Parts: sequence; structure tokens; C-alpha cells
Amino acid sequence: MVTARDDMRMTKDSEPETSESLKTFGAVLKALRDEAGLTQEQFAPRVRYSATYVAKMEQGRRFPPKELIPRAEEVLGAPAVRVLGAAYRTLTRKVGLASWFLRWAGIEEEAVSLLTYECAVIPGLLQPEPYIRAIFERRIPHISPKQLEQQVVARLARQRLLKERPNASFCFIVEQSLLERDLGGPEVTRILLDNLLEQQCLWNVEIQVMSMRQKDHFGADGPMYLAETEDNRWIGYVEAHDTSVLVTDPKAVSAMVQRYGKLRSQALSPQDSTSLLERMRGAL
Repeated sequence: MVTARDDMRMTKDSEPETSESLKTFGAVLKALRDEAGLTQEQFAPRVRYSATYVAKMEQGRRFPPKELIPRAEEVLGAPAVRVLGAAYRTLTRKVGLASWFLRWAGIEEEAVSLLTYECAVIPGLLQPEPYIRAIFERRIPHISPKQLEQQVVARLARQRLLKERPNASFCFIVEQSLLERDLGGPEVTRILLDNLLEQQCLWNVEIQVMSMRQKDHFGADGPMYLAETEDNRWIGYVEAHDTSVLVTDPKAVSAMVQRYGKLRSQALSPQDSTSLLERMRGAL
């Protein structure tokens, strides 16, 4: 049995794993910056980040945005950025994930199809950084600033799956109430909607919104995750209040797949969902 919502639950015995690859990337970035004769304060505005953000990347405490690489080329030059790019490609999605989550994370990485229904929070693979922070800042029991950064890094790293697995299919059904909740405030919601619209453009990603008013609704059993393995077996994953379990019994998994199919037919189509997201974004 694994425990907790996404990579959220933290206990004394399940601290996130340290990321040696993230520390290595930070050391490479610092060495290349030093070689160019630039301080963090001089380098930061040239790559359009704050000096604090650059410092945290060099310390291995922040996952570097993909935009850093092309921006750094203008400052450090092509040869240096080839080295930085190589270091970036070694970063692991598992950085910061607690040991109890790694089993599902491994299944998630190898799946040919991932189906997600969420009615509690926006699915982790679709959360922009401000939304991730809003979730963990409101977590009970509270976590330390260091743990928060580790969780943000872990979740952002996992999201690379969407683009690095172009042959895998990602389907998400999200309750409209989650979009209306305004978690973290209007600015966080604006960034969230922008991110959902951006991910919806990926050809292997499909996002459907479940309308607020829905007479026939098969989601009463709560959130669920389903993964199709390379040998075309389905595995389920469910969570609630610091407990979770992998579902491997064929009969139980079949019921989950059937429920997901019903939910898919009841939610707005991807096209109508996009139109709703655009209207909500325009209203902010």
C-alpha cells in the first residue's frame, strides 16, 4: 500500500529523497556563470529571473524552468549552454518524491495511457507552480519551507511526462467547482486557467470539465487514477485523507474503468471544455 494524495503527505519517516541530479545541475550552472565572470545579481536579469531564484537553482532547491536554457545561451554562449543542456536532461522526475509514492510514480512513467478524475484538487500533472504552492501552504499539518520547496520541485519535475511521453495518452476530467474555487486568489486562478489551456493544446492531452450542474454523475466514489501498462493491463490508484492504495484486482479495476467511461460521456467535450476555460479566463 502507498499513502497520500499525489506527493503531498509527509511524515518523519517519509522525507522526500534528495536530488543529486538537481544539485549537480546547480553546480554546473554556478560554474558556467563564474566562468563568464558574472555574479548572481548580474546574471539574473539577463535570463529574466530574480537573483534569489538563480541562487535557489544553484543550491539545488528549485527545478530549473525549461526557458532557462535558451535564455542562458544569450548570456553564456552556445558551448556553455550545450553543457548546461546536458545537465538539464539528466534531471530525474523522482526528485523529492517520498518513498511511499515511488511505486505509483514508476507506473505513471511507464504507462501508455493515464486517466484521471479529480474533484478535490486540480490533478498534479496540470498544476502550475503558484497553484502547487497554494496547496502546500494550506496543508495541515504544516510543512517547513524546505519541505515545501522539495514538493514543488517534485511536482514540476513529474509534469515533464506530458511532453516527454508524446506517444502516451493523458486524459483528465476535472470538476468545474475546482476552477470556480479561486484557490490562492485571482492571479493564481488566472495562471491555472492559462496552464490548462496550454496543456489542452498538446495532441496527447485531453482535458474535460464536468459541469457544476449534472443530473447524471458517476463520480460519487471520489477521485481516481487509472494507468494502462505496456502490456495493456489496467492499474487503479485511489486516495483520501492520508491513505491510498493501488488497485490491481481485475474486477475492481474493471469497475473503475467503467465508471471513468461514464464520467467521460457526462463531462463537457474537450472542445466545449476549452471554450469554458477561455470564457472563465476572459472574465478574470
